[in-house]
Amino acid sequence: MEMKKRINLELRNRAPEEVTELVLDNCLCVNGEIEGLNDTFKELEFLSMANVELSSLARLPSLNKLRKLELSDNIISGGLEILAEKCPNLTYLNLSGNKIKDLSTVEALQNLKNLKSLDLFNCEITNLEDYRESIFELLQQITYLDGFDQEDNEAPDSEEEDDEDGDEDEEEEEEDEAGPPEGCEEEEEEEEDEDEAGSELGEGEEEVGLSYLMKEEIQDEEDDDDYVEEGEEEEEEEEESLRGEKRKRDAEDDGEEEDD
Repeated sequence: MEMKKRINLELRNRAPEEVTELVLDNCLCVNGEIEGLNDTFKELEFLSMANVELSSLARLPSLNKLRKLELSDNIISGGLEILAEKCPNLTYLNLSGNKIKDLSTVEALQNLKNLKSLDLFNCEITNLEDYRESIFELLQQITYLDGFDQEDNEAPDSEEEDDEDGDEDEEEEEEDEAGPPEGCEEEEEEEEDEDEAGSELGEGEEEVGLSYLMKEEIQDEEDDDDYVEEGEEEEEEEEESLRGEKRKRDAEDDGEEEDD
């Protein structure tokens, strides 16, 4: 994909002045020059054009806010003086894997006063005797060359910062797992004791309620039995009185027959 088309794709319907980061890696750079970039990308802070067959920086637009510039794996051999003119606030510059051979080419970077990190790894210049000492002497403003300072201490990167943030998150998680402070634990224990006491009381009330209901049921059954017994006695009394009246009538009938 050509660089112009790639830029349009990366914009994602945004205006150029709204873009702060632009990655154009592995696209095709026609005639070895930059195409599609212009001064309207005035808010750009990070630009990456790695492996685009770039040989010249002549058409680089003015990008005053640019801080990081990735130009690795291209065929740049000179013309670095334009960087101080177009991108005066660069702090990081990656030129690894290019055709830079001698110190005079790098000397043009002296005017990048804010440059802190320079990468020339896999360039022919790294084969020079006393390469690192010469670069640090030539570009006294830089702190890191090819990822290390003069004492061979590795440069910090965004991934390490992310790891530090991750460690802080892990510490917070460990604190959460360790539990609440001692005072909170005591309060929780008191609440648990109250809950247990309440539950025991509730069980006792349930037992009392059950026994009460059972007593009521027993009493109701006894009342029912008494009612049945009373009803049977009344029926027997009625039957007995009927039998008595019948005997009386029979006796009267027998007396009348004798009179006749």
